Amino acid sequence: MDALGATQRRGFGQTLRRDLWWVQPVVVFLGLSAFVVYATWAALQGDHYRFGPYLSPFYSPELFGDPLHAWLGAKPSWYPGWLIFSPAIFILWAPGGFRLTCYYYRGAYYKAFWADPPSCSVGEPRQRYRGERSFPLILQNVHRYFLYLALVFLVILAHDAWDAMWFDGKFGIGVGTLVLTTNVILLGGYTLGCHSLRHLVGGFMDRLSRSPVRRQAYACVSCLNAAHMKWAWMSLFWVAFSDLYVRLCAMGVWKDWRIL
Repeated sequence: MDALGATQRRGFGQTLRRDLWWVQPVVVFLGLSAFVVYATWAALQGDHYRFGPYLSPFYSPELFGDPLHAWLGAKPSWYPGWLIFSPAIFILWAPGGFRLTCYYYRGAYYKAFWADPPSCSVGEPRQRYRGERSFPLILQNVHRYFLYLALVFLVILAHDAWDAMWFDGKFGIGVGTLVLTTNVILLGGYTLGCHSLRHLVGGFMDRLSRSPVRRQAYACVSCLNAAHMKWAWMSLFWVAFSDLYVRLCAMGVWKDWRIL
């Protein structure tokens, strides 16, 4: 690159790169868009989210809904009659907020949806950089608090996977059991590899050697964090597939094969 190319501001999409730099942001755009569309549709259905001992992760915990299973009973009397009712509405904001403010996803959807920038060394459609220190992006800093909620949800989903091993009071393993258990494993890899958790367990300490337990925890979180992008994508699509599996079984489209 000559001196002029290094100092002159590029127009939108201009670059000296010769590789297919646009492929990754396009794939991210399509992948995240597909998930958002499906998750929104599934969350607003309010039905077919439970099949036997299986509960869709989009609806867990079920705070309001089925009087036999919901933690707080049926649809509350204060709920507006004109608004679509679905148990997912009460809980999806928490895991959704965790992913929306995630450090990896920020970089991914900033590029894919806002072209900020489209890719490294590619011209962007704005002339001024504001960063995340002004409204509204400063709100991304609540990620650490969504982490606390995500850890609680992880425990609840693990309990759902345990419940998925019991059929009419008898222990068993179905395909749905494996689906929901895999979901917990992938979500665990994503959540426990969070940058905020890494800082929480030891990132602010000057000498980790003084605390062997926290040093080991820091090492474990760092190990997961090294593949944070992979955990993020695998868990994203598997949680959607988990809902789809339970939904299609409940609708009678798929048959849940009993393995044990």
